[in-house]
Amino acid sequence: MNKTIKTLSIIAAFASLVSCAGKGNNSTVAAGNPYENAVKKVRVISAEYQDVPQEEIYSSNVQAFVVNNVVPQNGNRISKIYVEVGDFVSKGQILAEMDRASLIQTKLKLVNDSTELTRLKELYLQGGISASDFETAQMAYDVSKTTYENLLENTVLRSPLNGVVTARNYDAGDMYAMTSPIYVVQQISPVKLFVGISESDYTKVHKGDKVRIEVDALPGRVFEGTVNRLHPTIDASTHTFNVEVVVPNNDRALRPGMFARVKVTFNVNHSIVVPDRAIIKQQGSGQKSVFVLNPDNTVSSQVVILGKHFENYYEILSGLSAGDKVVVNGQSALKNGTNVEVI
Repeated sequence: MNKTIKTLSIIAAFASLVSCAGKGNNSTVAAGNPYENAVKKVRVISAEYQDVPQEEIYSSNVQAFVVNNVVPQNGNRISKIYVEVGDFVSKGQILAEMDRASLIQTKLKLVNDSTELTRLKELYLQGGISASDFETAQMAYDVSKTTYENLLENTVLRSPLNGVVTARNYDAGDMYAMTSPIYVVQQISPVKLFVGISESDYTKVHKGDKVRIEVDALPGRVFEGTVNRLHPTIDASTHTFNVEVVVPNNDRALRPGMFARVKVTFNVNHSIVVPDRAIIKQQGSGQKSVFVLNPDNTVSSQVVILGKHFENYYEILSGLSAGDKVVVNGQSALKNGTNVEVI
């Protein structure tokens, strides 16, 4: 009997300890509730409309507007070299001379044909020769003149444009072998760039549109270019089309080969804009949302569709209205219905 009473006493004592422990846990949970329900402090901004340029940035390389290879029509020995790589030349300036032996011979024949034509013309006017003989002399002179002018052009080599010499492949005394040009002259005022733009934007780009160009070689400088030509076909592998952009480059700062970033503005949207720190990105779903302040000082989660990201702001395509109070600080501890205090 005593043994049974002793056993019951031990069971009762254990139950009492368990009960006390349970009360202690409930006390802890109860103590946590006031924190969960505490008013959270947040900062808000008012969602407002703003003009948002719809811009894209593309990579490209600066190219000369025109590239000319200076070569004679036939192989011959190079007599003189007048300019070097890096020299700026003007249109018509002499760059090099070929051997003049053939030119001198052709000029002598031209002089002789001219003298003969003058003599026969006098006889023809006096009726001393037939019209056929005079026409034959006239034809011989015309052929000699054309031959001389062509040979002169290919003996005294001149720059076909205003530009810079970017290559010289021969020295004076070399025999021109008709394999590579003697000179390469490039026009760099203006320059041009080819930009590959997505086919989805084909109808958004127009001739005359202005674009902005930046190059790594000239940090801090922004150049303005103009869309000069739209290529009419789409590349089937990349689904892009080429746009030719022309930049005046009056100070010749841009040089062919420079890497460039071309910023193209397609249009301007009038959209609601909020700071990017207000956006909450849900992992895994790709869904974006913001917390909006309600009139009763609670907050609601609002799903939004984002547009352009620029500087420290996001364009909001849908999900917000002008005047909505959007939480920009303190939203990490919020959920739907949380009481907040605006600071």
